Amino acid sequence: MVLEEEIVIVGAGIAGLATAVALKRVGIRALVLEKSDGLRATGAILFLVPNAWLALDALGVAHKLTPRYAVRKKKYVTNVATGTVQEVSLVGINRDGPITVYRKALLESLAEELPSNSIRFSSKPISIEAQAQEGPYTVRLEDGTVITTKVLIGCDGVHSFVARKLGLAEPVNSGRSAVRGMAVFPEGHGMGDEVQQFVDVGIRAGMVPLNDKEIYWFLTFKSTPKDEAMARDPEQIQKQVIENFAKDFPPIYAEVVRHCDLSTLTWAPLLMRLPWHLIFGNVSKGTMTVAGDAMHPMTPDLGQGGCSALEDAVVLGRHIGNSFIDNGRLVRGAVAGAIEGYVKERRWRTTRLITGSYLSGLAQSGGDGWLMKLFRDVIFYGFIFKRLVGVADYDCGKLPLLNEQNKPQ
Repeated sequence: MVLEEEIVIVGAGIAGLATAVALKRVGIRALVLEKSDGLRATGAILFLVPNAWLALDALGVAHKLTPRYAVRKKKYVTNVATGTVQEVSLVGINRDGPITVYRKALLESLAEELPSNSIRFSSKPISIEAQAQEGPYTVRLEDGTVITTKVLIGCDGVHSFVARKLGLAEPVNSGRSAVRGMAVFPEGHGMGDEVQQFVDVGIRAGMVPLNDKEIYWFLTFKSTPKDEAMARDPEQIQKQVIENFAKDFPPIYAEVVRHCDLSTLTWAPLLMRLPWHLIFGNVSKGTMTVAGDAMHPMTPDLGQGGCSALEDAVVLGRHIGNSFIDNGRLVRGAVAGAIEGYVKERRWRTTRLITGSYLSGLAQSGGDGWLMKLFRDVIFYGFIFKRLVGVADYDCGKLPLLNEQNKPQ
C-alpha cells in the first residue's frame, strides 16, 4: 500500500496529538502514526502548570479539563534523616499552582479533536528516506505500507526514530531512576489532599492524593548498575521500594505503596538530552523536525516534560500555519523556513528547562552533609525553587486564525 500525505507525525503521545490538533486549527490535516494498538497511557498523572494551560487554551481543549481537577498550592517536604517538615509553596510569582491531570484524560481530550482517520495505530516506521534536501520523505512501515509526505514531525519519545535520522545524539542516563504507581483504597484513604514529599540521601519520593480513593506516588533515586538490573516484575519492584528504598520513610508512605495497583507500576531510568547536544545538534533538516521528548527529554523534577511538549505543538503549529496561510498551500521551501523559525524559538527555551530540571533534581536528592542540607532546606527551597518553577510563567502564544478571506482554496 502506498499513501500520500501532506504532513506525517510519528507518535501519538502528548506532543504528537497536540501538534496534530494545532495543525487542524490552522486548516491542515496531519496523519499521526502510532506503533501501539491504542493510545498509550504510561504515567498515571501529569502536573500541568499555567504554561501548559495557556497552550491547551490555544489548542481549544483547556475547557475540557480545568473543571475536573484541583489546583495544588503547596507541598510538605519531610527530611527523613531529621524528621523536620517544611512547607513549600507551589505558587509562582504570577500564577496559581499546578493542576494534576490524568494523562489518559489529556490524550483522549486531544484525540477527540481529530477526525477518526487521523491516527493510524499499529504503524511502526522502519525507514525514512529523503527524496531531496528539503523533502518530500518516504516513510516505510513495518507492515509494508509506504507513505510519502511533504513534512515529517517526530513526536516519538525519548528513543526517537526521527531524532536518530536527524543525527541528534542519544539521550544520556541522568544517574537516577524512577518508580511510579497509583495506589487504590476502595474504602477511602482518609489522608486529605495534601501533596507530600520525602527526601533522604540520594532519594526523593512523594505522594499526591487525586481523590478520596486514589493516590499517585513516585520514588526517584540515584541508581547504580545493580539497581538498574532490578527485576521488572511489578511485585518485586514494589517489595524493593518498601523494604529497601523507603525503609526509613514514615509508615504512611509504605502503606500507600502496598496499596499500589500493580498494573500502573513502572520503573525506568531517567534520561535527558545533554543541553549542548540540543544547542548544537540538528533539530531539523529541511521539512523534518522533532517535538516533545523526541527533541528535549528531561528529568521530571520541574514537571515540564508534558508542559513543554504542549508548548512545542502550539509554536510549531503557528509557524507552519502562517506559512500555509501566506502561500495558500504547503510550499516545501517556505515550510522549511517555518520549521527553522520553530527551532530557533524552542531551542533555548527547552535547553533552560532541561538544565533547570536536572539541577532541581540534584539539589533535592543530594547528600546528607550539613552544607547540602543548608543549601537544600534554606537556599534551594527558600529562594531558588520558586524561581525555577517560575519557568511556568511563560506564554507560548496563539495559533493564527483562519477566516473566509485567508482560508486556502
